Amino acid sequence: MTHDARRLAWAYLSRVAQGPHRPVVDHAAAHGPEATAEAVRAGRLGERLAVRAHIDTAAADLDHIAALGGRLITPDDDEWPAWRFLGFDGPGMTAGVDTCPPIALWALGTRPVATITERSVSIVGTRASSPYGDHVTAEISADLALDGWTVISGAAFGIDAAAHRAALGVEGTTMAVLACGVDRAYPAGHSRLLRQIAASGLVLSEYAPGTTPAKHRFLARNRLVAALGSAVVVVEAGWRSGARNTAAWAAKLGRPVLAVPGPVTSPTSTGCHRMIRDGEAVLVSSSHDVVAEAGALGSPEEPRPDLFRETDALSDTALLIYDALPATGSVSSRELSEHSGVPLNKVRASLPVLEMDGFVASDETGWFRVVRG
Repeated sequence: MTHDARRLAWAYLSRVAQGPHRPVVDHAAAHGPEATAEAVRAGRLGERLAVRAHIDTAAADLDHIAALGGRLITPDDDEWPAWRFLGFDGPGMTAGVDTCPPIALWALGTRPVATITERSVSIVGTRASSPYGDHVTAEISADLALDGWTVISGAAFGIDAAAHRAALGVEGTTMAVLACGVDRAYPAGHSRLLRQIAASGLVLSEYAPGTTPAKHRFLARNRLVAALGSAVVVVEAGWRSGARNTAAWAAKLGRPVLAVPGPVTSPTSTGCHRMIRDGEAVLVSSSHDVVAEAGALGSPEEPRPDLFRETDALSDTALLIYDALPATGSVSSRELSEHSGVPLNKVRASLPVLEMDGFVASDETGWFRVVRG
């Protein structure tokens, strides 16, 4: 099969980087994937890439994913969910090689990523879930799916599997984000589940086909689970867990973090209880609670035909945030929260949408109004 040079370059960069790599993402955005591939081969983008620069399986990888019925999705494609990744360049994001969007995405399933994530919620939790956790997860996931929300999780045992299965059970849409190649079923016991997800939704990974799972890849994967949803719901989690890592990414990205309380005697709910107690998460107990928090980002209001001002199209929360911006100068998201009376997590969730709609912008000094003609 013949592939164009630009797509081959994206596939090559994905294989060589093996996960998030801020210098590659920035160089490709500025100079294009082909020039970035040449810079990698010349050793100009760091030692980590230089030792892998000789590995060029791009054509074989593209042939392999096509044979599986899948595809490579790049920033060049219409389905690339660019607005979901705006938070990686937001004021609240710390510097780091992994604090960036994926270089490219490998997918199984026919649904476009940008479409499937328009209204989406990420649901995560412990692999060692309790019957209580499975039950609550199933109720919340099924209700969200019935209401047209995509349920996103990581296809692990426990809470992840309960979320996916509940969405599938009501013929809703669900998406699995993997820490390995999409051609590898991990865990192996979920091979049938992953096929079911791909048939009606998406199985997604930033790792090239054949990539094996590893601990650091799960941690990197968690940032995508957080970024692709309008909110992250933690059902059951220990204090030190992958679910809490996903919640931490959500906070950095400006997504609402929600947690389900459990029995005070349950070790699987200690992480949720502490996040709620410390103000890191909002307590939720139903899908209605979730939508109330995620709706501002995931379900924008339809404009009314009788509007007289552009700002009339904004939700009440977004309008409060916009009105709190000074006429001149810039402010931080925390200052906006104080001035508007809107909780900080909702401010951070709404700002990327306001930016995408052209109402606000940001620089190193903070957020400011955009003068609209």
